[in-house]
Amino acid sequence: MEFPQPEIGLVISYSYLWSDEAEAGHVEGRKSRPCAIVLVVQQAEGKAPVVTVVPITHSPHRNPEAAIEIPLAIKRHLGLDDQPSWIVLEDFNVFTWPGYDLRPVPGQKDRYHYGLLPPRLFEGIIRKFSELRRQGRAAHTSRDDEAIR
Repeated sequence: MEFPQPEIGLVISYSYLWSDEAEAGHVEGRKSRPCAIVLVVQQAEGKAPVVTVVPITHSPHRNPEAAIEIPLAIKRHLGLDDQPSWIVLEDFNVFTWPGYDLRPVPGQKDRYHYGLLPPRLFEGIIRKFSELRRQGRAAHTSRDDEAIR
């Protein structure tokens, strides 16, 4: 069982912990879901990288300004279902790779990723994510003690 190398734009299967769940005292996500890696910070030699992920959900986001809908063609390219989905950009998890919450893609016991987002879509994701972080409108949940805060 080999984990993929973390890289920006990679969509992984991950037990995502929403910030409101963390604030309520939960330490585990309710379910595994696709999440997009938006940042990879390389640590000192010999140390694992720290990864930042944003969740993908079927639920329309309460704040449409803080989510990007994934076009159907991209969902099919990634092997996701045909239901509408959004990448939520105002809630993110940070963890040391590969962490404890990386999960196999449903139906594929040895695969932990769906694939890469196309550069054009990813550029829009990063632009909006960075803007929300600069404005202090993105909630951060650290998933381990080693992750950078």
